[in-house]
Amino acid sequence: MAVKHTSKITFKVGLDENRIPEEITWNAEDGGIKDEASKAIMLSVWDHKQKDTLRMDLWTKDMPVDEMKQFFHQTLVSMANSFERATNDEKMSATMRDFCDYFAEKLELIQK
Repeated sequence: MAVKHTSKITFKVGLDENRIPEEITWNAEDGGIKDEASKAIMLSVWDHKQKDTLRMDLWTKDMPVDEMKQFFHQTLVSMANSFERATNDEKMSATMRDFCDYFAEKLELIQK
């Protein structure tokens, strides 16, 4: 099967003198995203040769803690949904969502 189209997604990270992120912007032309600002990135890449996940987690100095908690919660929910689509394992996906509910409750992201 030949590649018919390629798509490029880029991140640009502005660092301070201590190499700590000050600003993050990203582009995804196929998605209509051009120099969009962000406060955080979580990126996972699967290394099939090493059977290991490579990770990059960055956030700017001014990322508010309450937004970071919400970002983590939404990422966990998204991972549960992706896991179900990728594996068709409804039972484990439901278990993951139960943890997401617990996580949100403990961080007081949702009302009891």
